[in-house]
Order: sequence, then structure tokens, then C-alpha cells
Amino acid sequence: MSLSKQLLLLLSALFLMIFSVNFVLSVNNIRSYLEGGAEVHAQDTATSLGLSLSPYMVEETDPVIETTMNAIFDMGYYQEIKLVNVEGKPLVTLKNQQEFEGVPDWFVKTIPMKTVVANSEISSGWNISGVIYVTLNPGYAYFKLYEQAKSSFYYSLAAFAVSISLLLIVLRVTLRSLKKIDHMALTIADGRFETIEELPWTTEVRNVTTSMNMMSRKIEKVIKNSNKKLDNIGKRLQQDDLTGLNKKSSFEIEMKKLFISDVETSIFMIKIDGLSSLVKELGSDAIDEFLKDFAQVLIMVAEQYKEGKISAYRFFGSEFVLLVKQVEIKQIEQIAKLLSTSLAALGTKYLKPDIAHIGVAPFNPVGTTEGILLAANEAYEQARLIGANSYYIGERDSKAIDIDEWKSLVFNIIDKQDYKVSFVGKVEDFQTGKILMEEAFTHVVDQKGNSISIGTFVSIAEKFSKIVELDKGITTKVVNYIKDEHIQHTIAINLSIRTIKNSDFRAWLFTLIKRNQSLSQQLVFSISAYAAAKEVIVYKDFIEFVHKLNAKVMIKRFETQSLSPEIAKELNPDYIRLTREIGNGIAIDEGKKVFVETMQEIAELLDINVLAENVHSENDFRCIKAIGISGASR
Repeated sequence: MSLSKQLLLLLSALFLMIFSVNFVLSVNNIRSYLEGGAEVHAQDTATSLGLSLSPYMVEETDPVIETTMNAIFDMGYYQEIKLVNVEGKPLVTLKNQQEFEGVPDWFVKTIPMKTVVANSEISSGWNISGVIYVTLNPGYAYFKLYEQAKSSFYYSLAAFAVSISLLLIVLRVTLRSLKKIDHMALTIADGRFETIEELPWTTEVRNVTTSMNMMSRKIEKVIKNSNKKLDNIGKRLQQDDLTGLNKKSSFEIEMKKLFISDVETSIFMIKIDGLSSLVKELGSDAIDEFLKDFAQVLIMVAEQYKEGKISAYRFFGSEFVLLVKQVEIKQIEQIAKLLSTSLAALGTKYLKPDIAHIGVAPFNPVGTTEGILLAANEAYEQARLIGANSYYIGERDSKAIDIDEWKSLVFNIIDKQDYKVSFVGKVEDFQTGKILMEEAFTHVVDQKGNSISIGTFVSIAEKFSKIVELDKGITTKVVNYIKDEHIQHTIAINLSIRTIKNSDFRAWLFTLIKRNQSLSQQLVFSISAYAAAKEVIVYKDFIEFVHKLNAKVMIKRFETQSLSPEIAKELNPDYIRLTREIGNGIAIDEGKKVFVETMQEIAELLDINVLAENVHSENDFRCIKAIGISGASR
């Protein structure tokens, strides 16, 4: 029950109690007053009438006696005036049984009043000649009492109405501040740290508001500091400690982004020749300086072409990569020449005329990351045959399936639902030890029974707007799996950005979940961190839509390079799954451990479950479990 209702009920109960006691006392006092006044009035009438009749009582039949009594009787509210002689014989009796209209019977029965009778002896000389009896009519007293009771009731009712009105006004002003505090607490729980600028005038509520403002600011400061710390740690985890270039894991993330987008891209594979022999000749310190200079050459080349976007990566000790995006094909050779010339100059500095070779491969939107890197390696091997610090630019794979063939194959498989859905990546719940989640994984084969890369398959389906139908089919298979196998844990379903934007899919999903309401909380719709960062408003709207259906959302492949913690907080997912690189090696990598610990601290404040993916080592698994995240897969 709300505070306003409680206060209203309390005030009403107090008022009713006070009014009832006061009303009863007031009515009783008025009744006593009227009864006392009636006794006095009756006695005065009897006395004065006795004195008036005394001279005429010598002759009991004297008509003046009755005339005098009638005159008195007609002047007041009397029920009976009776005159008896000394023997008790009635001489004159006057009666009036008039009842006053407007006094209900229940009032008369509830509040009985005694009938007042007064008498006075009449003397003639020294002898008593008779007795006069005066009985007042109680109807008049009832009438006065009833009118007074009504007046008291209506005045009290009016006072109650005014009091309630004033109370409502005060409560509205006071509770408005409490509602603001309640809303503020809910926004803090949602990760939005608002404050109340206009402080209420009630002292206690003002103090609570001030305390809430202080708490909100402190939590916001803690979250911001943690986000900043998380962002810095995330960046350091993606960078090579020696050269400052991004690691291979960062390159793989960028490649996943490229399969979603449609950007002209080339991959430069640069390998230092004979690094091990250089270590023996120069020593470790000199080699560190050499590698730093080598990295600076790559950075310098990247900065030369500002119209495009060139990123440099260090894979292993002697293996480096340039990812060249938004640069036309004709400029690729210019970049390769500049890189070759710069490496030759670096070799001269260290008395090594031939230090590296460059292999260039174009990005294949229907290929895989491994296949593209293999093509770049093959181009590198070709460059080694050309000459010192040479480069070789590979052609597009002529063996790749024609895009029309891909389209026909994808459409045929999706239309016939000729694909299988398996459930992989069992996530262990660290609290219960049971399975927390599985992920739906789609298997596709061509007409010859050869497996097709699901990344390629999804990319083609996305390109030709067939992905929505595929996602509907997979979601239906997941729902049937949960029902048929009586699954108790959650199942993650990957959705593409085109599906999430599709209004028809949302209408379809609404109908599907309404028909299967009992298992709605077991459906977890999985979206990539990179895709969410590109379309924050779209994904935020979709997540709110899913939450209204009582289903859940997971952001997968989370790392600060793809999605900032601030945006993750704004999206408000149920789960965040970290990239697999963060979980592996965490037991011996303090930076990764601090990253996960910080992520868990933020997630606890925002009521988000953190998961780790594909953790190989038993030591890593125990380390992640000790940190306190919700679960992890192996």
C-alpha cells in the first residue's frame, strides 16, 4: 500500500475516532441540557399556573380555571396539563400528542429522552385545594437535539473534507519528492546516475534526497573510473608490449567486422627474414630497438595514406601485417613500393640489405580469415623469389565459387531448411555447477556433402536479404528443441543486424513467444559487440523489445576495442560474453585478470551477467571462476 493511502487511512481513522467520541459526548450534553431546561420550564409553569388558579379554586367549577389553563397550554409545547382536586379527582385535563416532523424514528429510539413531569400544590387560604401537573412534550426536545446533531455532523464532515484536501496537497508535494527519489534509485539500478537538483522542503525528505544525490555521484564516479580503467586495460591487452602495435587477436576482430561490411580491403603480410640469426649477431637489446624501428616503418607508411585506413599488427616475433581498408587497387602497389623502399633503408641502418619481404592478398568477402592469411603467405613466398625487400601482389582466388552460384546455393538451402542446428559451447554456471547456457550453431553442406563455412554462408544470406528467413528458421528449431527435449537452461541464438532491423521479424517473434510464453526466459538473442556499436539506437530498441517479451539478450565477443563499457551500459543486456582471447592465458596474465575483475565489478553494479568463452586451460578456468563471473564454456 502506498504511503499516501496509509496516511489517508490513518487520518481518517483518527478523525472518525475523535469525531465519534466528540459527537457522542456532544449529543449527550445537549440532551442533558434540554432535559434540565425542560424540568425547570415545567416546574416554573406548574408553579406560576398554581398561583394563578389559587383564587379560583374555592369554586371548582369556575370557568376561569379552564380558561387560564387553556391560555397557558396554548402558549407552550406541553403534552399534558392536568388539574386534580384535593381528593385526586381530575377537574381539567388538557392533552396534546403532537409529534414534530423531521425527526426520524431511529433517532428517537437511539437517543431516548425522559418525559418531564412537574407539579405544584394549589392553596386556598391555609388549605390545599388541588394539585396541578405539567408534562412537557418531548418532541420539541428531540427536534432541537436532532437539529443540533445534524449541524455537528455536517460541520465535522466539512472539517474532515478540508483536512483531507489539505493533507492531499501536502502529500502531493512531499510524495512528489519521494517519487523522484524512487525514480532516481531505479535509474541508478539501470546504470543512469541522475541527481535531483530541486531539493524538497521537508527536512527528512531533503536529507534523504541529499544522501541519494551523493550516492549517485559517487557510484557514477566509480563506474566512470572503472570504465576508464577497463578501456585502458583492454587497449593494452590488444597491443604488443614491445612495439605498441595491435596483436593478432585484434586483427581477427577487424576481419570479422569486414565480413559484415562491404569495404575494399587488402592484407599485407610482412615477415622479417632470419630474425633468429639477427638475435645472435646484435643481442637482445639491439633486437628490441630493431623491432621498434621496424614497427615505426609500418606506422609511417600507414600515416602516409590518410584517405584510407591502414592498421598495423604484430602477429608473432617476426611476422607483421598491414590491414589496408578503403584504398583503391591502383594505390596498393604504391603502398607496397613505399614499404619496400622504407624497409631497405632500415636494413642499410643495421647493415642488412635484405631484411623482409611483403605478400599482398585482397580481401575475399566469401572467404575465411584463415584462407585470406594463407593467400597472403603464398604471396610472401612469391616475394622472396623476386629479390631483396620485394613484394608480390596476389590475384583474387580464381577457384572461388561464382557469386551467382553462392546465391543459388544459399537460397536453395534456406528455402528447404536444409541445414542442421546443433548446440555447442556449454556454459557452466559457477553458482550451481549446472549448465547455464548453450549456443545454437548452424551446419551447412553443399550438394556434394562438403561443409560450407557458416561465416561465408551467413555473409551471402545477409548480402541478398535472405538472412531474416534463416534466422526465423533457426529460432523455430531452437524453440522446438527446448520443448521436445525439455531443456531447462537457456539457448543463445545469433541474430544478424538485418534481422534485428526487420519489423516483420519482430512481429513474427512476438507471435512465436506469445504462443510459447513458458519458455521465453530460455531464449537469449546473441548480438556481436561490433554490430551493436555501429547501430546503438537500433540495438537498444531491439533489446527493450526483447525484454518486454520476457526474453533475454547477450552481447558476445566483448572487448573495449569493439564496444565501450559506456555503450554496453546504455544497451542494458542480460549477458556479456568476453572474447575467447581474454579468458585464455588469464592465469599467467595479470592484465587480463585485472580486466575481467574490473568488468565483473561494473557488471555487478549494472546487474549484468559476465561469461567467458572457450577457456582451454584448467588453471585459466579456475582463475576465472575465482574472479566471480557467472559462468564459462570450455
